[in-house]
Amino acid sequence: MSFSEKTRNIYNQQINEIKEGGLFKQERFIHSPQDANIEVEFPEGSRLKNVINMCSNNYLGLSSHPDVLKAAHEGLDRRGYGMSSVRFICGTQDIHHELEKKVTEFLDTEDTILFPSCMDANAGVFEAILTDEDVMISDRLVHASIIDGIRLCSAEHDTFKHSNMDHLEKKLQLHEDKRLKMVITDGVFSMDGDTAHLDEMAALCEKYDAMLFVDDSHASGFIGKTGRGTHEKYGVMDKVDIITTTFGKALGGASGGCVSGRKQLVEMCRQKARPYLFSNTIAPVVVSGVVKVLDILSKTTERRDKLEKNADYWRKGLTEAGFILKEGDTPIVPVMLFNANLAQNFSKDLYEEGIYAIGFFFPVVPKGQARIRTQISAGHEIHHLDAALEAFVKVGRKYDILGKTKQEIIEKYGM
Repeated sequence: MSFSEKTRNIYNQQINEIKEGGLFKQERFIHSPQDANIEVEFPEGSRLKNVINMCSNNYLGLSSHPDVLKAAHEGLDRRGYGMSSVRFICGTQDIHHELEKKVTEFLDTEDTILFPSCMDANAGVFEAILTDEDVMISDRLVHASIIDGIRLCSAEHDTFKHSNMDHLEKKLQLHEDKRLKMVITDGVFSMDGDTAHLDEMAALCEKYDAMLFVDDSHASGFIGKTGRGTHEKYGVMDKVDIITTTFGKALGGASGGCVSGRKQLVEMCRQKARPYLFSNTIAPVVVSGVVKVLDILSKTTERRDKLEKNADYWRKGLTEAGFILKEGDTPIVPVMLFNANLAQNFSKDLYEEGIYAIGFFFPVVPKGQARIRTQISAGHEIHHLDAALEAFVKVGRKYDILGKTKQEIIEKYGM
């Protein structure tokens, strides 16, 4: 047997170490469409429980919107289930081109290319447009998919302290001799909910002749006055050279992603990005749904405006209750607990109270930074938020963390 007992024991030991360290992640099984209320089976084999979902990326509540579902059904009927091919062979339909044009118009860029996911977009973009004569300078808290894409690229890699513009400028000065320079950041940092200061970054990029790359996956559709993203929020819609984003969050919640930006850079991805050249095209059913989402968002900011009000209401309620929150002005509101076991136990107790919110801990976040990351949706009504707040307060009292400082929580539970 090739998978020997020795090999099996090595992996069993590693899995047990993860469990003993309080870092084991368990999945919950959802038996309903994604929504503000969902039916969950947890643990496996238990009865279904109706809970309020407080940790979904369904920011605009469009994952089960009837018009989006109708468009997806029509796409399935008109263009089939899948393309069975990559784009440049026989995997491009008219609707793929239609979606690329709509995304370009929505983001106010020059061109767009679709990828199976934003992770694929980030995996392919750097290698396609940079060489070993160039340098990538990234914020130290960029998403894991960006880090993976950077690893695949031959260009030199350097970092700057999170949102520290003085440090970024020093790094740009250090690498002035490079052929091309690219500054890389998330638009919204998904673990903390803060936004990159793109106005200052764009000014530095202009000063030092560097390109600016932004992953706006946790912003597209709802950040900025009309939901275009962080480049709209900071007034630099004409100064960001590359935007990657996903259709798997606010823009429908299914799958797929894209690279959008300067025409030449998009063309380089079309010619050289390996996840684009060697992965199947986004399924027609998904493309049709995203097209409808963009139509909805282009007509009104109603959902974006409701989301902003909900997020403000939720953050205010948690703050007044005495929880420690990460500062931010997005629908991502992390409740800081600092200890992995506490985060997991807190999450389980919330579940018993009918609230679905997952604990985050190492390696998803740094050690000592465990939290419950809550994410607000336009699908939430005030009664959902009030019920969730009541449960958070009840569980917070149980663990005696309300009104406590970070140091007091760490002294009680450790890091």
